[in-house]
Amino acid sequence: MKRIGYACLNLGLADSQMRTCRKSNASPDKLRDLITNNLAAMDKMIDYNIANAIKMYRISSDIIPFGSDLATNDLDWVTEFSETFIQLGQKIHDHDIRVSMHPGQYTVLNSPRPEVVDRAILDLEYHTTFLDALGVDKSHKIILHIGGVYGDKESAMERFVINYKHLPDRVKNRLIIENDDRLYTISEVLSLSEKTGAPVVYDNLHNACHPSDASKTDHYWISQAMKTWSKSDGQPKIHYSQQKRPGRLGAHTPTIYLKEFLDFYYSIQDLDVDIMLEVKDKNLSAVKCQLATQQDRHIKYLEKEWQRYKYAVLAHSQSHYQAVRELLKDKGSYPVVKFYTLIEEALDTDLDQGQEANTMDHIWGYFKNQATDKELSKYKRDKAKWLAGQFSKQRLKKFLYRLALKYKEAYLLQSLYFFLDN
Repeated sequence: MKRIGYACLNLGLADSQMRTCRKSNASPDKLRDLITNNLAAMDKMIDYNIANAIKMYRISSDIIPFGSDLATNDLDWVTEFSETFIQLGQKIHDHDIRVSMHPGQYTVLNSPRPEVVDRAILDLEYHTTFLDALGVDKSHKIILHIGGVYGDKESAMERFVINYKHLPDRVKNRLIIENDDRLYTISEVLSLSEKTGAPVVYDNLHNACHPSDASKTDHYWISQAMKTWSKSDGQPKIHYSQQKRPGRLGAHTPTIYLKEFLDFYYSIQDLDVDIMLEVKDKNLSAVKCQLATQQDRHIKYLEKEWQRYKYAVLAHSQSHYQAVRELLKDKGSYPVVKFYTLIEEALDTDLDQGQEANTMDHIWGYFKNQATDKELSKYKRDKAKWLAGQFSKQRLKKFLYRLALKYKEAYLLQSLYFFLDN
């Protein structure tokens, strides 16, 4: 079975935002409040993943603010929040979810500057400590890029090997290494794997941007990367994304376009790998790809997703809105590719202000019999100003969302109209 997952953030899920603070405000009490919030947000995202059959999830590195900066955060957060970690870890285990973490671009193990390497090791130890606190086994990984070139790639690669070998075993047990889009090709990362023993995670878009051998297919490179994984490392994993067009080389698309994904998915169907999606709309693409590849093919899943997408689609294109409604009338079918293709086409269509005003009126209809006169007056006034180019659309949408919260309109609170950039 191929798990499909997403990274860090969840669009449209209430109370799932990670919070942080400035270093100057990072008092012990403030840090405790932030950690409490962030672990609760993670719990919400795990519950979402369970409900949507998402079996893989990347945890944000920011979940413990200043987690690797012991001068700023010297809390014994593993002990203080041990019960929460145990509960989260048990839920992850019980539902066979695979989690991972991915330190940022400043965690560089092959820098010629010792202080940079020291900070990188501290950061890797923080990530390891977090995963260890959950009680998850070594199949739950930490992803790392090789780092810089610094004018001499051969020396930079040698430093990576030397510094890797000095890492604590508990860090090495979780660390996997990835090809990037500018400096280190997949073949170079595979050669470093031979010298370090670190498993390799293949990134398809990075390889397209900075190929080792353009004649070799994704299937070939994934097969080579799979050889670097042991049984205790878990099922090999890959990163999948699509090139934004137009966009800078390596820029991710706003969503995973389903037809292109399925071409890729079926081209590697014989390979047992987990697929981490790297994409702007995060969980939405994960649900899309999960619904397109799962064996349980009942139209109820598409109907549930349509409830979330419908007003976002209507704001872009009434014709696509009507086409989806017609598509879902056949209750014995499962037209998942056509369903998502229509949604993708609609959201790629330029917004029409009049059509979006119509969508807002649809949404207002949920409140019209309970809203106050003051709220009605404000809605009419602000919408008129927006139509005249004198008011922010985002402020108007936030006002409608606040009304949905106030009047407990659960259907609207699930609507992606409020969360997608449109």
